Amino acid sequence: MTQELTTSLPTEPEQPSQRPGWWRDAVIYQVYVRSFADSDGDGIGDLRGARERLPHLAQLGVDAVWLTPFYASPQADGGYDVADYRAVDPLFGTLGDADDLVRTAHELGLKVIVDVVPNHSSDQHPWFREALADRPGGAARARYHFRPGRGAHGELPPNDWESVFGGPAWTRTTDPDGTPGEWYLHLFAPEQPDLNWDSPEVREEFDAVLQFWLDLGVDGFRIDVAHGMVKAAGLPDIGHTEQVKLIGAQVLPFFDQDGVHEIHRSWRRLLDSYPGDRIGVAEAWAPTAERLALYVRPDELHQAFNFQFLRCPWDAAAMRTVIDESLAATASVGAPTTWVLSNHDVVRHTTRYATDSPEQGLVRARAAVLLTLALPGSAYLYQGEELGLPEVTDLPDEVRQDPAFFRGSSDGQDGQDGQDGFRDGCRVPLPWTRSGDSHGFGPGGSWLPQPAAWSELSVEAQTGDPASTLELYRSALALRRELPGLGDTPMSWLEAPEGVLALSRPGFVCTLNTLGKEVEMPVPGRALLSSAPLGYGAGTVRIPPDSCAWWAI
Repeated sequence: MTQELTTSLPTEPEQPSQRPGWWRDAVIYQVYVRSFADSDGDGIGDLRGARERLPHLAQLGVDAVWLTPFYASPQADGGYDVADYRAVDPLFGTLGDADDLVRTAHELGLKVIVDVVPNHSSDQHPWFREALADRPGGAARARYHFRPGRGAHGELPPNDWESVFGGPAWTRTTDPDGTPGEWYLHLFAPEQPDLNWDSPEVREEFDAVLQFWLDLGVDGFRIDVAHGMVKAAGLPDIGHTEQVKLIGAQVLPFFDQDGVHEIHRSWRRLLDSYPGDRIGVAEAWAPTAERLALYVRPDELHQAFNFQFLRCPWDAAAMRTVIDESLAATASVGAPTTWVLSNHDVVRHTTRYATDSPEQGLVRARAAVLLTLALPGSAYLYQGEELGLPEVTDLPDEVRQDPAFFRGSSDGQDGQDGQDGFRDGCRVPLPWTRSGDSHGFGPGGSWLPQPAAWSELSVEAQTGDPASTLELYRSALALRRELPGLGDTPMSWLEAPEGVLALSRPGFVCTLNTLGKEVEMPVPGRALLSSAPLGYGAGTVRIPPDSCAWWAI
């Protein structure tokens, strides 16, 4: 039986959690704003739509919401090309809508984290327009990376760096007289010129931007490309192509340079100057768990995304290794580990795990979230994963909007890093209701087409169904809050059959069967929750293939 979909806003204000260190074991829900909920019928999600759907997140049981960029932007890369860091793009609403959302979230007991994009701006930012109009070596150009080209006539890029979105990381400008000019650096799309963090003006500007949003009441920032602001002196060549494959595998002259840590330390001091435990979260790619831990030293940021866990295959031994290495690295600096399975840049894990069939992918995804929520630290959920949404892999070319797709960098979907031109597939707007032009996403259509089958994956269809993925998430999050052993507490491994992970926390055991066959083992305790029905014998339990169970001990 289905319950009526709740969209009502609170009438009695509740205070958000003020417990110190709330972020150490928080569950944070990522809202990709343009695909979450649309209030005005233009087919694109907005802040008012997100505000109206906040009760869903409160009922789900998360602690905070992270909003992707909603700032003024030409939308060359889904808002990650910012033209004004203090203004809301009319596509998403107004500054008043942002203020209303923060206040409503706080009334529901939810904290709010917003994106900040410091590695690059939009090419429509006033600073970049000034830079294009300035002379070579001028003050306006010092805010970005402008360089003369190589070759007899400057016709070659200044170095061999490649864009993450494909092609060279440099674009040549045209001087006012129409002749070819200098080149500028963009590690992403040409519409996203990299800022030069050696410029005092850049540092001062971002301090002011952070203060603006902290004063509005946000509880923290997710720092986009937190590993990228500092470039190696002299911008040296790398010496070979296919550099995107090295991101997260080795230190590059444009990523994970040691100089970024000075910036993050200064931001930590700023965050600490505000009341209420405001936090900074690094989106940082690093070659090892140890280098990633540098971003969360006591005087730097509070959290860093754990992409090693996201990229881990469905294999018990590999999972255990990643978990051990992640916990050891963050423990060395006294920080919590974060766990994430999907986000707006990667193929949804429901599809990544489907090596044999879509059904297998969903079964594994349900098990994976129970493992994730059983681990020490903080968990991030990507919108729609609580519905078991798969990647949409059959979008027609004419509806795609991922800039990597148009830059021709894709040679097929690799199912891992998401930088292959197919990120639109994880950004299809959410289904809220069984019927309607956009399954309740908004009064009009949706900017990307939703599969018809999503009707039965909608919030409305799954609410109240005890076998649904949505109710599994709600139950798991309720237990996570209820059980003290699932807070900021240690973990240890228990003996288990090959292919099975068994971990213990105070008063609690989690068992994960990664095999394609049933496994029988002694009953660990009192069953609390399982991703698939369990079978019992005399003192034993039969754990189904690709499933996970929680136990009280």
